[in-house]
Amino acid sequence: MDIIGRHTEQALLARLAQSRKPEFLAVYGRRRVGKTFLVREFYAGQTVFALTGKANARTTDQLQVFREALADASGTDPGPVPTWSAAFRLLKAHLAEVIAQPSRPGKLVVFIDELPWLATAKSGFISAFEHFWNSWASARPELLLVVCGSATSWIIDHIIRDHGGLHNRVTARLPLQPLTLGETQPYLAANSVVLNRLQIAELYMVLGGIPYYLDQIQPGLSPAQAIDAAVFAAEAPLADEFENLYASLFRHPETHIRLVEALGARGAGLTQTELVRKSGIPSGGTMTKALAELEQCGFIRSYRDFGRASQGRTWQLTDYFTQFHLKHIKPRHSVDPKYWENAPGRAAWNGFAFERLALDHIEQIKQRLGIAGVSTDVSAWRSRHSTPGVQIDLVIDRRDGIINLCELKFSAKPFSIDTRYDAELRLKRETFAEETKTAKALHTTLVTAAGLAPGTRRGEVQSEVTLDDLFQP
Repeated sequence: MDIIGRHTEQALLARLAQSRKPEFLAVYGRRRVGKTFLVREFYAGQTVFALTGKANARTTDQLQVFREALADASGTDPGPVPTWSAAFRLLKAHLAEVIAQPSRPGKLVVFIDELPWLATAKSGFISAFEHFWNSWASARPELLLVVCGSATSWIIDHIIRDHGGLHNRVTARLPLQPLTLGETQPYLAANSVVLNRLQIAELYMVLGGIPYYLDQIQPGLSPAQAIDAAVFAAEAPLADEFENLYASLFRHPETHIRLVEALGARGAGLTQTELVRKSGIPSGGTMTKALAELEQCGFIRSYRDFGRASQGRTWQLTDYFTQFHLKHIKPRHSVDPKYWENAPGRAAWNGFAFERLALDHIEQIKQRLGIAGVSTDVSAWRSRHSTPGVQIDLVIDRRDGIINLCELKFSAKPFSIDTRYDAELRLKRETFAEETKTAKALHTTLVTAAGLAPGTRRGEVQSEVTLDDLFQP
């Protein structure tokens, strides 16, 4: 299967394959995002050894997996492998033989997948791995070592930011992100799923750009029918995904789940004080570590409200599937295989999730506004004084003296601005100006799914962004 999209990532992999020095690449990202597929497909003709860790397995079981992998690579069973030190000695010998072959491919790729599963407690894996790289592999310009893992925080803490034998040894890193809308369209088409852009956005706002989730979409179904088949039908492939997702990433996921449950209750996010109150988890090391791990894995983000740098960060849930689980899967009182097709809250969900869709495609919004090369800060803003409360979900603070106050509206039909809404937009702009005391020009930007209706009022709107713009590269 061809790699769809991932152009920046493929450029990095190509550069490493052409390097004349030894390379050590760390690939990380949330579960199901396509890390293994990308590495295996891109380096299919150059991989001379591939090992995948086994979930929840003992060291003896992991060493047996290594034995089988080496037998596959070399064509010879090395026999029992007692320790990781012995394993890496065997790997070194195999690689030395391959390097000596006159017909070998250019760069030789060693791919170790799900590395955190291999590094079980007291196994000796990390020390043996460090020694393998530092004493031999790091001096072999023919080698490209690729390590990969879904436990993103583990990869960052123990490989990229390691203070021991692997300190500053990684030569390149690839944090793999979900597919964008523009990549999702050809990905679905390759699976014979033919939908228009509005329908693709509806799927995306439930599943995100996670390739494995998109693989569950059956051709010939509407977005609602496809979601029912993937999530709510009997034996649906994603029915238990939430529990499996967090259990596979974190040793003790209870704290992480309590945090995302608290964050899921408010779309704009919570301050740390609010999060302590909502989750019941005291502020301290446990919460700080769990928040950092969730952010590293791409489930949440932190930001500062515009103009309030001294007030600490706001934490916001950004994972589509987690939010969908909390709002529509977990609260169900009955099993309805056509739940989403019949759900009265679909329109409300689309409006809610469209805000996240815009945030995930901020580069496309900047491109549409003609400011792709302008340095910006992206945040949200909530009034502390106005009644009723004024909130702006997306603020783009530009270095060129302009701030875009973005209004996000999801509608299948072109959006109409009436006199009342025009006044509401004006009130938001004036309240923002008064409370922030900014001297920058304020531009109201409308981000919609289908654009503005012909003849609609545009007095407060200086710029527009549509769903089609979000599909751009």
